[in-house]
Amino acid sequence: MTTLLPSTDRALLRRLAVEQSQNRVPSLIAGLVRDGETLWTGSRGLVSGEAPTSNTQYRIGSITKSFIAVLVLRLRDEGLLNLEDRLDQHVPGTAIGDRSITRLLTHTSGMSAEPAGQWWERTEGGPVEELIAGVDEDAVRPSPRHGFHYSNTGFGVLGELVARLRGRSWYESVREEILLPLGMNRTTFGPESPHAQGWAVHPWADVLLPEPAEDGGAMAPAGQLWSTLDDMLRWARFIAGETAEVLHPDTVAEMRAAGAVDDGDVWRAGYGLGFQLIRNQGRRLAGHTGSMPGFLATVMADPADRTGVIFMANTTAGVSSALITDLLGLLDEHEPRIPEAWAPSTRVEPDLLELTGQWYWGPSPYVLRILPDGLLDLVPWQGRGRASRFRRNEDGTWTGLDGYYSGERLHVGRSSDGTATHLNLNTFIFTRTPYDPNAPIPGGATPWTPTP
Repeated sequence: MTTLLPSTDRALLRRLAVEQSQNRVPSLIAGLVRDGETLWTGSRGLVSGEAPTSNTQYRIGSITKSFIAVLVLRLRDEGLLNLEDRLDQHVPGTAIGDRSITRLLTHTSGMSAEPAGQWWERTEGGPVEELIAGVDEDAVRPSPRHGFHYSNTGFGVLGELVARLRGRSWYESVREEILLPLGMNRTTFGPESPHAQGWAVHPWADVLLPEPAEDGGAMAPAGQLWSTLDDMLRWARFIAGETAEVLHPDTVAEMRAAGAVDDGDVWRAGYGLGFQLIRNQGRRLAGHTGSMPGFLATVMADPADRTGVIFMANTTAGVSSALITDLLGLLDEHEPRIPEAWAPSTRVEPDLLELTGQWYWGPSPYVLRILPDGLLDLVPWQGRGRASRFRRNEDGTWTGLDGYYSGERLHVGRSSDGTATHLNLNTFIFTRTPYDPNAPIPGGATPWTPTP
């Protein structure tokens, strides 16, 4: 583990200690990763009379949903389903059969938040046939039909979708396809020693009440898993893009893209394809929160900064949502990144150099430059306009990776002698001079003339 300055370590530990003490949390453990390495871990309180360690299991609740989402995206990448498939193509018999898989992943299916029957988090789970039968017209909310409405039931259904397409339980798929490849050997279906007991803290007295930890049955995909700090720090690295062979990094980036917003015009929180999203002080975090009787947990990652944060606690309520962003803020304040030393590139291909420099979209100036990783970066000259990065394809074209031109093709137009004359970006023509009359600009172009 990378060593932090003593002042940084103390500031982080103090923030954790204040959280645990003021909110009366039986035990609380947290950690930070940066650039694939664990930077810091800290804990307060006791589990079975001892301080929790990075190997102590806690129930992670709805963080389980992000594992289900990864399995669904693996099925998509293998061609076994399309995210726009209707649910009833794979799991027939529900009142939301006409909704797409995407809408279940982004909580925009209009389905009820909880399944029919008793409070599912505190009772032994039933069979999947009971869950599917319960997704009837009473489980569909007329409003918001297309907006964000968090649904635990939806991920119970997605777990069954995975099971039917794989021919084995959702947890077996999680273990074989995610946990083993990532080395997350202490993430399990049920608790395995050493693990924390879940508690409810009396609101007006320092008294603990043990909480149940039931098998969720068909609803288990919505919140069943148990894990450790070490395993969750690895999961944070996965969310940030360190995906090993589980998913292509581009697919994980797709999962992190906003598919729904759950706080209206403010847009500080939203949901992607199985990941919760947070915007805080310039950061865009992706991950998931978790809550089950007796347990709270959150894992979040900032892929732009390759930083992640995790906390786990054995209490039903009490840990503030600000803890994760505060820990990240303290890291930035006490130990900001030191930029890597600049060094010239030795891998730039000569034919790319002629593409760099000034280009014009109509009268608007843009600049094209080569990034250290070989990507092209097309940005407005003074920051006003559409910017995107592009990756080279085998046929010589380029594909946009982000921004307005994400997924769009860029073609380099050349003269008979091979000189680059213009860029064709999904029909938009960029030229070396404003509206170059020698480039194929729709509507024609004539040389600029002074205004009389």
